[in-house]
Amino acid sequence: MPNPPRVRAAALTASVVLLSALLAGCGDDSEDQDLTAQKLSWKDCPAPSPAEGGGDAPSPLPGGDEWQCATMKAPLDWDRPKGDTIDLALIRAKSSGDESRRIGSLVFNFGGPGGSGVTTLPAFGADYAKLRTRYDLVSFDPRGVGRSAGVECLNDGQLDAYFQQDATPDDAIERTELLDNTKEFNAACEDNSEKVLPHVHTADAARDMDLMRQVLGDDKLHYFGISYGTELGGVYAHLFPKRVGRAVFDAVVDPTQDSEQGSLSQAKGFQLALDNFARDCTSKTEDCPIGDSVQDVGNRIAELLKDLDGKPIPGIGSRQLTQTAATGGIAQALYSKDYWEFLTEGLEQAYDGNGQMLMFLSDAMNGRNQNGEYSNISAANVAINCADEKPRYTVDQVQRKLPEFRAASALFGDYLAWSTLSCADWAVPGAAARPDVSAPGSAPILVVGNTGDPATPYEGARKMVTALGKGVGVELTYKGQGHGAYDSKNSCVRAAVDGYLLDGRVPAAGTVCS
Repeated sequence: MPNPPRVRAAALTASVVLLSALLAGCGDDSEDQDLTAQKLSWKDCPAPSPAEGGGDAPSPLPGGDEWQCATMKAPLDWDRPKGDTIDLALIRAKSSGDESRRIGSLVFNFGGPGGSGVTTLPAFGADYAKLRTRYDLVSFDPRGVGRSAGVECLNDGQLDAYFQQDATPDDAIERTELLDNTKEFNAACEDNSEKVLPHVHTADAARDMDLMRQVLGDDKLHYFGISYGTELGGVYAHLFPKRVGRAVFDAVVDPTQDSEQGSLSQAKGFQLALDNFARDCTSKTEDCPIGDSVQDVGNRIAELLKDLDGKPIPGIGSRQLTQTAATGGIAQALYSKDYWEFLTEGLEQAYDGNGQMLMFLSDAMNGRNQNGEYSNISAANVAINCADEKPRYTVDQVQRKLPEFRAASALFGDYLAWSTLSCADWAVPGAAARPDVSAPGSAPILVVGNTGDPATPYEGARKMVTALGKGVGVELTYKGQGHGAYDSKNSCVRAAVDGYLLDGRVPAAGTVCS
């Protein structure tokens, strides 16, 4: 993503459609509506829409139960709760256990911002089978995402060109091109999504979740937030501390950082993850095919990226692997240790002049499927980030900060520094420099940090615990690799999280799993 893999300003851009098409699902409702009294009509799930990533309808659950989908109406503008509404797309797997032991619904947000929960929850459904014994598993497309009044910007062909641009400019001409392309993208978002853009703040999504809690029939919101989902959960806890049930934050966003600080932190995190990947490869008994030492692996990647800046290599179809696409592909592979073998293969290919695997990884980062269709994760990501984040950075500011970013990471520093331009000329003012997640009076929230996390570095977990307030955040450390901890399948992490969500057992603060 040439406005790289930041949690708070990551992917970019989507497709040009008429405003009327974007706002399908917005209604002009009567002043006496009571949205808390609405009844959801659960039906078998359709195939995901292109904006949600496309593909097939979710496969049946173990035992043959079907995933169910519904839409929930929410106010377009929470300052006018009885005005126009939007439809929010929901998905659930009903509890598989004894109804007498059912706790309620467990609501998931998997991050981004901009990720479709309707497509992501079924993809990971097997990982949450134990939680399903006492909960209905529920997720949703947050406002601005997928089928929930999804933000639209550029079309698929325009996005192909957009993601080929040079996201790490070396001279004045390239800097002007990057800024102009960013502004053109942002203008397309305004042209196609003008009515929705002012209403995709994280605080709006938090209010949607409280409405969802009521419509689902729960007194408390039981919640599992991952990555950006931890920020959304923190904002919810701040707004509704007495309504927090059992909640887990995994892969934790640092709520004390502004967007520039978050990007700098990610530069350090991705560099750490790359070094860990290289150390793993070079420490094995057989020869590592991409270098003889951690330093050698880094040097060879740096040389590859330098060469690609001047001369891209064949990628997929007519698209070439550029320096930007290769950097994005490398970053994508660092999100999970399970992807390290693909990174090794991709680098081997690239050194031989074949960019196919790294391009495939880059496409995954940007939400592009094999049919050439893009989900709207990039467009939604920028829209939500820019609605939330007050700072607006300039080319001069980025240039002044480049030495600090390069010191944090020779490979990812420029890439992440220039990503801070993503809100240039954005149509909607940002709400604040940082989210307020203070939640005095909330039930305990289990906060899980991973020491090897590239995208939400480990230090953010402790910052979240402190910001939530005394007696709220309970820190759990996982000494592992990749983005997040629960889906690593580490038995210690699973036991702690499951014990809290299923039985209400809060682990001792400072528990360490390895």
